[in-house]
Amino acid sequence: MIEIRDIGKKYAMGGTTVHALRGVSLTINDGEFVAIMGPSGSGKSTLMHILGLLDTPDTGEYLLDGRPVSRLTEDELAVLRRDTVGFVFQQFNLLSRMSAAENVALPLLYSRRGMSAGKGVEFLEKVGIADRAGHTPAELSGGQQQRVAIARALVNAPKIIFADEPTGNLDSASEKEIMELLRSLNRQGITVVVVTHEEEIGRQAGRIIRMRDGIVQQDDAAATVADVVPVPSKESKTTRSGSGGTLAEYFEHFRQGFRTLLANKVRTALSMLGILIGVAAVVAMLALGTGAQKAIEAQIASLGSNLLVLRSGSMRMGGVRMESGASTRLTMEDAAAIGQKIKSVKETSPAVTGRGQAGFQNKNWNTSIFGVMPSYARMHSAVPPVGRFFTVEENSRRQRVAVIGMRIVRELFGDRNPIGEMIKIRKINFMVIGILPEKGANSFHDQDDLVVIPLLTAMYRVLGKNYVDYIDIEIEQAEDMEAAQDSTMEIMLSRHRIPPSLQQDAFTIRNMADIQNAVSASGRIMSLLLASIAAISLLVGGIGIMNIMLVSVTERTREIGLRKAIGARRADVMAQFLSEAVVVSVFGGVTGIILGWLITVVMSALAGWATSVSLGAVTLAFVFSALVGVVFGIYPARKAARLNPIVALRYE
Repeated sequence: MIEIRDIGKKYAMGGTTVHALRGVSLTINDGEFVAIMGPSGSGKSTLMHILGLLDTPDTGEYLLDGRPVSRLTEDELAVLRRDTVGFVFQQFNLLSRMSAAENVALPLLYSRRGMSAGKGVEFLEKVGIADRAGHTPAELSGGQQQRVAIARALVNAPKIIFADEPTGNLDSASEKEIMELLRSLNRQGITVVVVTHEEEIGRQAGRIIRMRDGIVQQDDAAATVADVVPVPSKESKTTRSGSGGTLAEYFEHFRQGFRTLLANKVRTALSMLGILIGVAAVVAMLALGTGAQKAIEAQIASLGSNLLVLRSGSMRMGGVRMESGASTRLTMEDAAAIGQKIKSVKETSPAVTGRGQAGFQNKNWNTSIFGVMPSYARMHSAVPPVGRFFTVEENSRRQRVAVIGMRIVRELFGDRNPIGEMIKIRKINFMVIGILPEKGANSFHDQDDLVVIPLLTAMYRVLGKNYVDYIDIEIEQAEDMEAAQDSTMEIMLSRHRIPPSLQQDAFTIRNMADIQNAVSASGRIMSLLLASIAAISLLVGGIGIMNIMLVSVTERTREIGLRKAIGARRADVMAQFLSEAVVVSVFGGVTGIILGWLITVVMSALAGWATSVSLGAVTLAFVFSALVGVVFGIYPARKAARLNPIVALRYE
């Protein structure tokens, strides 16, 4: 039963206050067929909107089935609109992109029963147009569209049908069909309230309420009363009004969102463009940064891991060795002493360096000469992929054997296999027994432009040195590196009797682990910087999505009003628009990931840049793009959800 007591409603129009309703009181019993009549501006539509829970009165009290409506929350009002009330609008308010069956089934989306086109066909059959179930509103006549609207109002089995000028846009034949349909529903026990200004329509109701200037002027039975079979009122249905939604609901929101976006392909593509560019930039930048970091780490690793490099003299200007101390020569005995006195030392490997001409037949190349111990191959990841490294015996016998870098192979031999060939190093014949693995250039030197020969051979046959230039010290565990470094310095200062005033510049120990950590940290910072720059594109893309979604909310204001009129809660409307924002951002993100990967492939192929697309970068880009959709979609979605149903329905 509907009961209103002293209802008042006023609107501010410009500087004028319009009193739409002035102290209206009436009661409508279950099963009645009521026509509310009056001229334009009489307040009849405002009264209907308040009775139908689309609007709220400024004063007075409204009781629906004994419940004070003013005490209900917005979600509770939405549940009543969904389960108790059905609306038939003069303008039909059908969604143009949906078929007739889908329009009818739309209220089911908000009733937790799940939107079903089959259910829509069932109710279209009840109003006599099941054969038009697959047609869109544009393919239906006015009378057919109004029948679809009535079927939509019935799909949740309401107790009350409100029809606002249901025949206002119809021809006379369609008008008769619609009124007969409404009378039939009333005979089934449904309360029907019709707003009309046509006397012939009003006379078909069981009761006429006439309004003028916002007050009830007359309330009596019609001259010709329709045959109404009194039906006991139905008990209120138990409904769920919680804020949560089912998985099927969210799936349907995403499906509808996808269809909406497809209906505006150009706008959707432009919305996606910002996200696409941003994600592609993130993937490409991170791939470039990660690839560069890995390449640098590989070069550092090629110098050896867990290594201390001991040299005489000091290093200045960013680690560049300027000069060696004249009185602090390193010796073979120094290397032996370090290995014996420091327990954490796995092995020591003294070495000498120099430069000289390497020649083969009529070709010559000036290169670096390294005299090293056999352990050099293992300590510096320099095991030859072709041929072999020299042995301890070959070193002790000062054999003239050489392992050459790939630059030497290319310059002296071209495509010829150098293994077993004789080359001249400083005019001394050496047999090539191996080729060093290709390592490329680093900040120190070209690691492929060198010749490696036995240490004793280099010292006494080629370079004429009685001392060594540096000593590689391999430590068992990485955590012992700092302690071993300190111990090495103490041993060297003691052995060479360096006075305190000269100790600072006597020896330099380079910790390869520290260098590797520093380079890795720099690489991570560079990757983060590149990703941050790319993230700005994502931010711009997110702002673009927000802008487009705000435009969409404005364009679809009437649709939002319709959804709220048929039972959508704020959470439902928010979910609808958020799903559209997420669909745009996720599709843009996936496309951006593919584009970013293609960019890295092109950079690697054309520019020769080291790139590495990691799963972490792809995951980060995807998650970030989805978050952009959620974050930048929240404001437009909230704006849509907060719209007043009747204000939204009136929007032009």
